[in-house]
Parts: sequence; C-alpha cells; structure tokens
Amino acid sequence: MPLSDCPDRRAPGTRPSRFRHEFRPGKLISGLAVLATAAAYIADAAGAWRVPAYLALPVVFLGLLLAGAASWVAYSLRRRRAARAASTEKYGAPASTSGSQAIR
Repeated sequence: MPLSDCPDRRAPGTRPSRFRHEFRPGKLISGLAVLATAAAYIADAAGAWRVPAYLALPVVFLGLLLAGAASWVAYSLRRRRAARAASTEKYGAPASTSGSQAIR
C-alpha cells in the first residue's frame, strides 16, 4: 500500500495505538478444525495415516460448534466492555453541547 493511501499519518516504524482488527476466536477455531480435517485426509492420501471416511463430518461440526461458543463468549465480553466504557461517560461533557437542547 503506498504511503499516500495509508489512513493514519504515523511515523514509520511506530506501533498503532490499537490493532487494525479485532481478535475473532471463532474464525480461528473453525479454520483450525477445517485445516485439521484437510491435513488428516492429505495424510491418508499420502499413506501415512488411515482415516475413516466418516471422520470429516463430526470434526468439522464440532469445530463449528466450538467456534460458535467462542464467538458468543467474545461477543458478550465486547458488549460488557462497551457497556462499562459507556457508564464512565457520565463524568464527561453533557449529551448536547450544541446549545439547541441546553440543560438548565
């Protein structure tokens, strides 16, 4: 990406204040489950392992089930963190500072 397309103007070599993307554990777990299934069948095709044909469906299903649970936990933690951050905003500026709905 050229420097002119970069959204922030940080000095080169400095770290951003936050990561670019949120950590999504569900995507990681589902990807690992599918990769493990693919690796098992590649090893079976190479002759290193003997893998039953019915193994793929339960492994991928359990991987997706664990990914859904991990995504739900991560989502609830993000909501809790956002609610906690919103509760501290009462000490800041009032809701309307434009003057149209000034509090008296």
